[in-house]
This record gives sequence, C-alpha cells and structure tokens, in this order.
Amino acid sequence: MIQIKCKNINLSAKVPMGSSLSEIAKLLGVTTRYTMLGAVVNNKHVDLGYRVFQPKMVEFFDLTHPEGMRIYVRSLIFMLSVAVREVMPEAELRVSHSVSNGLFCDVRRNGKQSVTPDEVSEIQAVMRRLTDEALPIERAEIETEVALQFVSHMPDTVDLIRQHGEVFTTVHRMGNNAAILFGNAVPNTSVVDTYDLVPYFDGMLLRLPQTANPEQVADIVRQDKMFGIFVEFGRWQDLLDVQHLADLNRAIDGGQANRIIQVAEALHEKKIAEIATMIADRRGQARIVLIAGPSSSGKTTFGKRLGIQLIVNGIRPVNLSLDDYFVNREDTPRDENGDYDFEAVEAIDIQLFNEQLLALLRGDEVEIPRFDFTTGRRVYEGKTLRMADNDVLIIEGTHGLTPKLTHLIPSDAKFGIYISPMASINFDPLTRISTTDNRLIRRMVRDYKYRGYTAEETIARWPSVRRGEDKHIYPNQEQADVMFNSALLYELAVLKNQAEPILLEVAPNSPQYAEAQRLLRFLSYLRPLAPDTIPPTSIMREFLGGSSFSY
Repeated sequence: MIQIKCKNINLSAKVPMGSSLSEIAKLLGVTTRYTMLGAVVNNKHVDLGYRVFQPKMVEFFDLTHPEGMRIYVRSLIFMLSVAVREVMPEAELRVSHSVSNGLFCDVRRNGKQSVTPDEVSEIQAVMRRLTDEALPIERAEIETEVALQFVSHMPDTVDLIRQHGEVFTTVHRMGNNAAILFGNAVPNTSVVDTYDLVPYFDGMLLRLPQTANPEQVADIVRQDKMFGIFVEFGRWQDLLDVQHLADLNRAIDGGQANRIIQVAEALHEKKIAEIATMIADRRGQARIVLIAGPSSSGKTTFGKRLGIQLIVNGIRPVNLSLDDYFVNREDTPRDENGDYDFEAVEAIDIQLFNEQLLALLRGDEVEIPRFDFTTGRRVYEGKTLRMADNDVLIIEGTHGLTPKLTHLIPSDAKFGIYISPMASINFDPLTRISTTDNRLIRRMVRDYKYRGYTAEETIARWPSVRRGEDKHIYPNQEQADVMFNSALLYELAVLKNQAEPILLEVAPNSPQYAEAQRLLRFLSYLRPLAPDTIPPTSIMREFLGGSSFSY
C-alpha cells in the first residue's frame, strides 16, 4: 500500500501499489463535474491509465481544465483521422488552424483540396459510430522504429520522430488504428461525444465543445477576414516549402535557415507596405490608426514599421502606446479570482487617454506618460507629442479596437488593424501548434528580459490574460479594416534558445511545473536557430532584444 493525497477531496489515503488513476478515483469516490479525462500527479500531466508505485499528490480534472481540453481535442482529431481514412482511403487529412470556434481541416486528393458535403456527412457518421462503439484508446511505449511502422503513411510525422531521436515512442491504438498523438488521450471513444463536422469553405470545420459549457458545441462565428489570413499564410508556406516542424528542422540542418528568415521578413514588410498604402488612400480622412491584438502579438514593432511605410507614402506618423496609459498597479481592477486583470479595458486610464487624444487632434502639445512595468507605476519624463494637420496618430495596444476608447471619434476618421500570430507552423498534419502557445512563449521571453517576471509568474498569469482576451479583444477582431498575421515561420526555433533556460527554472513543487514541462517537451522537437541574421527591425526583436527601434 502507498500513500496518496487527492486534492479534489482534500483526503489522504492508502491505495494498492500499482493502481491506475482510474482505479484510485473509483476507490476514493472522486468525481469531476464533467467526464474525468486525466490528472495532475506531482505537478505533471498524466492520463488515467497512469499507475502509481510511490506516494503522490493527485488532482483529477475534466474538460474544463486546459489540459483536459487538449486531451479531448487530440482524441477527437484521432477519431476524425480514422473516419477520413475509412471514407476516403486515398486522401490526406490536414488539421490546419483554429477558426470560427472550431478547427479548419482540409482533405487533399492528388495534392489538391477536395471534399464534398456528402463526404463530410459520411465522415461524421463514422465518427458517431466510433463514439457509440466506446473503443478503448490504449497507450503503449514501443521501440521507435516499430512505432513508425504504424504511421508510415504520414512521412512528416516519421521524419519528426526520427529527428527527435528517442529510442522509445508513445503510440495510441484505437481498434486496428494507431497514431502518434504527442500527448495523452481519453480512455475510450465514448467520452468524445460533443462535436460536429460541417462543410466550411473548401474543407471542413470540426466544431468543438464550449469552454464554459462543454456539453454544448460552440456556435460558429463567421471569420472571413481571418480565414483569408490562413489562406495567405498557406501560400507563404508553399513558397518556402515549410509545412511542418520536420520541414523547418530539415531546412535548419541543411543551412537554409537564412533564406527562410529573409523571405519571411520580406513577406512581412510587403504586407506592412500594402497596409500603409491603404491608409494613404484615405489621406485626409483617416487620422487615427488603431492597432489592436492579444498579448505578445508584436503590436509595438508593427506600429513603428507601419510608421516608416507611412513616411514613404508622404504621411508623418505620431505613435502612441496604450500600454503607457495603464493605471498604477494598485488601481488595476481584479478578476473573479482576486488577481490583477491587466487585460480589462478598465486597466487603462480611459479619462486621461481621451483627454490627451482630443488635445493631440486639436494640435496641442501634450506630455505623454511612460508606464514602468517593473515598479507598476506611470511616470512622466518630459516626452511630448504634437500633431500637425496632415499627421496620422498611430495608437497600438490590446484594446485598440474597443469602441469605448475612441467613442468620440467618427468611424470614418479611424482605420483599424488587428494583429496577432494567427497562423503558425504545425507539428505534423494532425497536430497543431496552438498560436496561444506561440504567444505565451513570446511573452515569457519578453517578460523575463524586460519586465522582471519569471517564467513561473508569466505562466501563472496567463489564464487571466486569456480570459481577458476572450472577453475584450476577440469579439472586435472582425471589425478591423485589415488583419496582419505577425507569425514568422522560423520564430519558435529562435525563441527556443531563450525559452528553455527560463522554463527549466520552474521548480517541481510549483503549480506551474506541469505547464512548464509541457512547453519544454514541445520545444524539444525544434532544432535551435541562432538569432544572428534576424534583422533589427523584425517583430521578433521585440521579444529577443537587439531591435533598432526604441520601446
């Protein structure tokens, strides 16, 4: 017998050595609000088949936990892939990106996207059958070369696993089907019962459970502008021949990284120049450019680069950052957990901001503040701004598109830009790299270097950041005049160098240890890339340092 402490019921008990977590949950009478999907054991994420041989601290979770949702979606995609192979044996499934409260999936035959509404219905019918059959999803650690035989039809996955170089690899089996999932799965297919599959543009939309109410499928929110960004990013990937991590690693190993950096940066510059031309076409009318987006999107650098392109178009930009209008830390509103809610619009001194905005539009000179993130206070250092009649005011910040911030300004006087790393490279055709993870890694590196926060503190604050984004930012994104994807194909390989050391500082007894280990595992699949050839004007310099811009 060994000692277990279960945080769900605040109980310590002895259980038979070698018991699985599912057996322990039944023995202790532990339940979760929704179907139990996994557990945190000594601050590590594990599945319910995990067996305990030493004293452990255990907390079971369901779909409302971030790792629970990842397990659910990962298992759902496994079921989708099995269904596609049954209905369309000759086709290749690609789970491309998150959009419209779901995942866009394209099905390719002979290299071209091709799936009919009838085929989508057939695929969903197979998925429903898999749910009804309650097939066990079994995990096994087997020799890598044996594991790769199960996924020989997925060359990108085979290459990535070989590049990773481990002797044993985890394989999940569902009936006669097997997959490498890069994470844990549900115990059996009956657990995955809340989803929908519908035709969407030239592919399919896999609809997912709501975060707040996981027994209901999330409503489809039409996001045509964002979908256009994904199509454009796909063309860039085709141009560079970098679809998945194995492609990027291969390019780095083959000495092709500089070409990828140069082309990716040139594509960014081309897009920024196009946006500047759009603003110039509204010369004399649009006097305010509003740049908005979630945390760590590169808004500040984008605003400065846009300013340069506006000068090329004969327009003098005047830059203003919403970050400098944060209220002093002690005046920051709190969320439902009592933590500072830095993402709330009330975290901005709206009255001061509007007073100075109107003064600038009148042509007055104003002394603008600077927010010191280390001390958490607003300071004045004698920096002043003034706008001439033909100048354009560039305002960047999380809430740039929030109507409350500029409600006194006519809509035709504003040009809205939404910026975010909306598309990114993926692990393989079935395993996405979440753009949320992309931003979290960016933020960790930046906050450690410039704001005095450890990785542990950034990870702890991230759920609050995400809640604020869902509430205050994403509802306004499609209102922008134009969207800009700030992701760079090579960036995760560069961020790896700075992210790994600070993630390793998170101690095993920290509640954030599980998340730190998850990110370290993800980064381990990337070849490192030195930042030497990244231009000083790159958005990445906002996070890595070495920018030619002053922040």
